Amino acid sequence: MTEIHIVGTAHVSQKSIDEVREKVDAVDPDVIAIELDPGRFAALKQQMREAKDLELGILPTDEAKPVAPEVKNLLKGNFTLMLVQWILAYVQRKIGMNVGVEPGAEMKEAIKIAEERNIMVLLIDRNINTTLARFWGNMKFLEKIKLVWILISSMVGTDDETEGIDTNMVESLTNPDMIELALTEFQKFSPTGANALITERDAYLTHGIINLEHSSFERAVVVVGAGHLPGITRFRENPKTLPTMKSLNELPKKYPWGKILGSVFIAMFAVIILAIAFSGATDLLIWAIIYWVVLNGVFAGVATLLVRGHPLSAATAAGLAWMTSLNPFLACGWFAAIVEAKMRPPSAGDFKAIAKAETIHDMFSVPLFKILLVAAAANIGSTIATIAFFVFLTPLLGVDLDMMKEILITGFTNLWAFLTGWI
Repeated sequence: MTEIHIVGTAHVSQKSIDEVREKVDAVDPDVIAIELDPGRFAALKQQMREAKDLELGILPTDEAKPVAPEVKNLLKGNFTLMLVQWILAYVQRKIGMNVGVEPGAEMKEAIKIAEERNIMVLLIDRNINTTLARFWGNMKFLEKIKLVWILISSMVGTDDETEGIDTNMVESLTNPDMIELALTEFQKFSPTGANALITERDAYLTHGIINLEHSSFERAVVVVGAGHLPGITRFRENPKTLPTMKSLNELPKKYPWGKILGSVFIAMFAVIILAIAFSGATDLLIWAIIYWVVLNGVFAGVATLLVRGHPLSAATAAGLAWMTSLNPFLACGWFAAIVEAKMRPPSAGDFKAIAKAETIHDMFSVPLFKILLVAAAANIGSTIATIAFFVFLTPLLGVDLDMMKEILITGFTNLWAFLTGWI
């Protein structure tokens, strides 16, 4: 049996960095297990290499230089989730800057120590893409709306609000009582989100620790976030409650709710327009179509401008929103983003620039961030417009519900007579 020593850390804490080194000094392990997956491990290693090269004045070779991202490929994926991930990382980075510690510094310290002493490193966290897919895919629609709103609010206020976060406040993140309180609050906000980000990863990390415990190593130091310690302890004490690794790695089933709801709205729009047309209310029909075009155009265009999209991107969103809203397989945000990419082309260093942004202005000045933000904003604006059309259709057209009901009944009657006349 391997002797296990767990260090619970705060990811932006100098104290945690010191505790990692102190624990390794005290235990003298032959393996260090860390809360990283291969992707994040590679990213941290790259950051460490670049920092070392910078100190030595070594410039990156052409082979090592990144290539410009393909916007069309990014739009095919879940770019909204990518934006959420970037904003989360930004908020954490701002807190780290306030206390003078880079996020992930304690993991870098563990890697550095392992390399210095020729100690084996073991990665025990779940693939970040799986975690994010399960986090976003299993969240309820209203939870997603609340999360996006909170992130936007925190991002807008981060530069001022995080200034009050000091070292003592960050160190309190490793306090068990504070951890339990934070977890309880997050679970109230989003039970499914908390399950994917915390509970499932507690289980995944526990699997890694148990496997390590039954390995041939003598002593092991395990470095994990303090927030995972309560869950890891519970699972280790009751291993029968552990979910299987297969279930923890399964990607959530994707239901095309967006396309389904889009199709429903399109069907409703088509039925209403047909009914008005067959009722003989020509003026009403013309105004209904005008309102559809104008509402979609205004909402999509203004939403694009609100996130500081290029005027041509806003014009593209405004011009196409009415049409893409009639097709659940198209989105005006895609076209607006492509125009934004033409006007403000992303560069090879955009991913790195996003990762190093220190202010809101820095984030918005990165073309790639702006492109995906434009895509999301235009789509959201068009969606709101589509909903608003049905909610405000009657007052916009200047008719009351009884009159609209009469028009629709007359239209449906005439439409039925027209269809049956062909039989």
